[in-house]
Amino acid sequence: MRGDVYRRMIVSGGVAYEPDAGGEAEAQLLLRYRLSASTADAYADAGFTAIVQDVILGPPLKTYVELIRTRPAYVVVLAPRPEAVAAREAGRGKTGYGAWTVEDLDTGLRETTPKLGLWLDSSELTVAETVDAILARLDEARIDPAS
Repeated sequence: MRGDVYRRMIVSGGVAYEPDAGGEAEAQLLLRYRLSASTADAYADAGFTAIVQDVILGPPLKTYVELIRTRPAYVVVLAPRPEAVAAREAGRGKTGYGAWTVEDLDTGLRETTPKLGLWLDSSELTVAETVDAILARLDEARIDPAS
């Protein structure tokens, strides 16, 4: 999933991040995180509300939040059940998880990702309902600077 988007950002030498990739793949992933955090801050500095969408699993989520200078900051983790994700994927024309399975990603999300911000089970929600739920619970998504 991330590899397709990632390769479009790097013309030559891009390495897709796969399980246990390490090395250059991890360095490029961390570069992507630093650049998107910096870009979000630049937009915020110019008076815009910046929203960054990415898949950040495990301890790097806390690191990513720390890269963003702008405060207040909000984190929303969409955490649909794996069977809901699998059903959605079955209806899409392409696959996007590379070497990972839906179950692998779900395990990484639920077992290794810090519980920062608002975690929302969007399994039964439409896109509009998801937005409404996020806006209704925005205070839960706010990140304390000491987090």
